[in-house]
Amino acid sequence: MADTPPLKIVPGNALSDAQKKDLMHRLARIEGQLRGVQKLIAKADTAEDCEGIAQQMSAARKALDRSFVTLLTDSVVTQAEKAKTTAEAIEGSKRLAALLEKFA
Repeated sequence: MADTPPLKIVPGNALSDAQKKDLMHRLARIEGQLRGVQKLIAKADTAEDCEGIAQQMSAARKALDRSFVTLLTDSVVTQAEKAKTTAEAIEGSKRLAALLEKFA
Protein backbone atom coordinates (compact mmCIF):
# COMPACT_ATOMS: atom_id res chain seq x y z
CA MET A 1 0.00 0.00 0.00
CA ALA A 2 2.94 2.30 -0.50
CA ASP A 3 1.04 4.04 -3.32
CA THR A 4 -1.86 4.93 -1.01
CA PRO A 5 -1.85 8.63 -0.07
CA PRO A 6 -1.57 9.41 3.64
CA LEU A 7 -4.86 9.72 5.48
CA LYS A 8 -5.98 13.22 6.38
CA ILE A 9 -6.49 13.74 10.09
CA VAL A 10 -9.90 15.23 10.66
CA PRO A 11 -10.32 17.35 13.81
CA GLY A 12 -12.89 15.99 16.25
CA ASN A 13 -13.79 15.49 19.87
CA ALA A 14 -12.75 11.86 20.41
CA LEU A 15 -8.98 12.42 20.19
CA SER A 16 -6.67 15.38 19.65
CA ASP A 17 -4.88 15.77 16.33
CA ALA A 18 -1.57 14.90 18.05
CA GLN A 19 -3.08 11.74 19.56
CA LYS A 20 -4.45 10.70 16.17
CA LYS A 21 -1.09 11.35 14.52
CA ASP A 22 0.71 9.25 17.15
CA LEU A 23 -1.72 6.35 16.70
CA MET A 24 -1.44 6.56 12.91
CA HIS A 25 2.37 6.38 13.17
CA ARG A 26 2.15 3.39 15.50
CA LEU A 27 -0.15 1.58 13.11
CA ALA A 28 2.08 2.38 10.14
CA ARG A 29 5.02 0.79 11.97
CA ILE A 30 2.92 -2.26 12.77
CA GLU A 31 1.88 -2.47 9.13
CA GLY A 32 5.56 -2.49 8.19
CA GLN A 33 6.24 -5.22 10.74
CA LEU A 34 3.46 -7.35 9.26
CA ARG A 35 4.80 -6.89 5.74
CA GLY A 36 8.16 -8.08 7.07
CA VAL A 37 6.51 -11.13 8.63
CA GLN A 38 4.88 -11.94 5.30
CA LYS A 39 8.27 -11.82 3.60
CA LEU A 40 9.78 -14.04 6.30
CA ILE A 41 7.00 -16.58 5.81
CA ALA A 42 7.44 -16.53 2.04
CA LYS A 43 11.19 -17.17 2.42
CA ALA A 44 10.98 -19.66 5.32
CA ASP A 45 13.18 -22.66 4.61
CA THR A 46 14.11 -24.28 7.91
CA ALA A 47 12.44 -24.99 11.24
CA GLU A 48 14.59 -22.25 12.79
CA ASP A 49 12.97 -19.74 10.44
CA CYS A 50 9.64 -20.42 12.16
CA GLU A 51 11.08 -19.27 15.48
CA GLY A 52 12.08 -15.95 13.96
CA ILE A 53 8.66 -15.60 12.37
CA ALA A 54 6.95 -16.34 15.69
CA GLN A 55 9.13 -13.74 17.41
CA GLN A 56 8.22 -11.08 14.84
CA MET A 57 4.51 -11.98 15.02
CA SER A 58 4.64 -11.68 18.79
CA ALA A 59 6.31 -8.26 18.53
CA ALA A 60 3.63 -7.05 16.10
CA ARG A 61 0.86 -8.38 18.34
CA LYS A 62 2.34 -6.61 21.37
CA ALA A 63 2.69 -3.39 19.39
CA LEU A 64 -0.96 -3.61 18.36
CA ASP A 65 -1.98 -4.28 21.97
CA ARG A 66 0.02 -1.23 23.04
CA SER A 67 -1.74 0.86 20.39
CA PHE A 68 -5.08 -0.30 21.78
CA VAL A 69 -4.09 0.78 25.29
CA THR A 70 -2.85 4.11 23.94
CA LEU A 71 -6.15 4.65 22.12
CA LEU A 72 -8.14 4.07 25.29
CA THR A 73 -5.90 6.12 27.59
CA ASP A 74 -5.83 9.00 25.09
CA SER A 75 -9.59 8.81 24.83
CA VAL A 76 -10.00 8.92 28.61
CA VAL A 77 -7.79 12.00 28.86
CA THR A 78 -9.42 13.81 25.94
CA GLN A 79 -12.97 13.11 27.03
CA ALA A 80 -12.21 14.14 30.62
CA GLU A 81 -10.67 17.41 29.39
CA LYS A 82 -13.63 18.16 27.11
CA ALA A 83 -16.36 17.28 29.62
CA LYS A 84 -18.31 20.31 30.64
CA THR A 85 -19.84 18.72 33.72
CA THR A 86 -18.99 15.96 36.14
CA ALA A 87 -21.93 13.98 34.77
CA GLU A 88 -20.48 14.17 31.24
CA ALA A 89 -17.10 12.99 32.54
CA ILE A 90 -18.71 10.08 34.37
CA GLU A 91 -20.75 9.09 31.31
CA GLY A 92 -17.63 9.19 29.12
CA SER A 93 -15.76 7.05 31.64
CA LYS A 94 -18.58 4.50 31.67
CA ARG A 95 -18.52 4.33 27.87
CA LEU A 96 -14.76 3.73 27.86
CA ALA A 97 -15.05 1.15 30.65
CA ALA A 98 -17.57 -0.70 28.49
CA LEU A 99 -15.03 -0.68 25.64
CA LEU A 100 -12.43 -2.21 27.92
CA GLU A 101 -14.88 -4.83 29.07
CA LYS A 102 -15.84 -5.68 25.51
CA PHE A 103 -12.46 -5.67 23.75
CA ALA A 104 -9.73 -6.16 26.35
